[in-house]
Amino acid sequence: MSEDQKKSGNFIAIVTMFALYAMAGFVTFLAAPAGDVWKYKLPGGSNVLGMLGNSMNFIAYLIMGYPAGKLLQKIGYKKTALLATGSGALGVLVQVLSGKLEASMGLIGAVPAAWIIYLLGALVSGFSNCLLNTVICPMLNQIVGGGNRGNQLNLGGSAFNSLCGASAPIVLGSIVGKITKDTQFADISGVLLAAAAVFIVATIIISLLPIQNPTSRSSNVVLEKSALAFRHCRFGVIGIFLYMGIEIGVQNYMRLWLQPDNPASPLLKIAGISVEQAAVIAGSTAATFMVLMLVGRLLGAAIGGKVSSRAMCLGCAGSGTLLCLVGALMGSFMPETTVSLPLFQSLNKIAMTQVPLAALFFIVAGLSASVMWGVIFNLATEGLGKYTEQAAGLFMVMVVGGAILPSLQSWIADNFGFMVSYIVPIVCFAYLFVYALAFSKNVNTDIKVD
Repeated sequence: MSEDQKKSGNFIAIVTMFALYAMAGFVTFLAAPAGDVWKYKLPGGSNVLGMLGNSMNFIAYLIMGYPAGKLLQKIGYKKTALLATGSGALGVLVQVLSGKLEASMGLIGAVPAAWIIYLLGALVSGFSNCLLNTVICPMLNQIVGGGNRGNQLNLGGSAFNSLCGASAPIVLGSIVGKITKDTQFADISGVLLAAAAVFIVATIIISLLPIQNPTSRSSNVVLEKSALAFRHCRFGVIGIFLYMGIEIGVQNYMRLWLQPDNPASPLLKIAGISVEQAAVIAGSTAATFMVLMLVGRLLGAAIGGKVSSRAMCLGCAGSGTLLCLVGALMGSFMPETTVSLPLFQSLNKIAMTQVPLAALFFIVAGLSASVMWGVIFNLATEGLGKYTEQAAGLFMVMVVGGAILPSLQSWIADNFGFMVSYIVPIVCFAYLFVYALAFSKNVNTDIKVD
């Protein structure tokens, strides 16, 4: 292959991976607000049950993560990407089906039978996201030889992930408005059908593209040890588990704290804010968190060639710990203190809006969370060579943290209050600071990696 052909192939692969990043972001961050539609139809309106659809997305990583790494080794990047987009379309269509059957299926025990179908669709969508992420991260990292440039590409792709992730609650809020017990899941079927169409189109396009594996390693490569034999990979895998608690927990529990169905919502105590406006403001704060993740990833991509992954992780994990700690204290002891912020009111309107000052700290934590996925992956896979694909699969397994940690935070929120629940992301941020400081260096250079 000539150098020009190689560059052309790399460019096509990079653009494709960026598009897949975007698709994964939209479907992932649609899950939590979509689950709110079902929450009002479930016994007690529990936050834990309402988040179960979101949790299924991440439980899928526990089931599919390690097999996904094996698939990457055996069938290559292109076929794994095709399997991901195909299963993505199927998962979204199953969720649409649950809405169509909601009125006619009745109950199984105390829960709607259609909800069970929705959970199945969410699980299949999770399989898709797991496969997508298994392909994307190592492809972008290895295509430029890892290091700062690999981190830079992953941050660039993550920016598209954030952009589409931020749009999910805004799009849903604009279509459905305030979610109540009378809202039907079928009301959001248009959004889901659009997502299914994108997956189908992507499957067709990827099948036609000449996507090559980023390395020439044989599919029958022999691994004498495990990727977990590398200390920096082992601690990095734990770091990804904890990072997922940050990405999902910080913005979602801010949204639930502010929503008008929380009797203690501080928005309801601000003069001039109606119940309907409070619902919109709650969703827009979560969206603004995602917008700041987008901004952070764009900044990270811009400077990623010059600033090391370790330095980024140290700075962002340290600031994230402080921001969440201050936000939780402010929300506990000074919830009536407000600040005016420019927030989305609809898809095409931004207006200055009064929100609790605590929300500002949680929103800004989006900047701290923004680069974490890329820098943790980059730090943990540096120097792994032939163990990289196995490590990617292990990383995907640990994305189940996006189910376990928000569920833990839900339990704490239900029993002790929303602000106390922020102990979960605070501890997660603190761990990542320690990881970057002390455990991110490859000390196992004696292990053969080629």
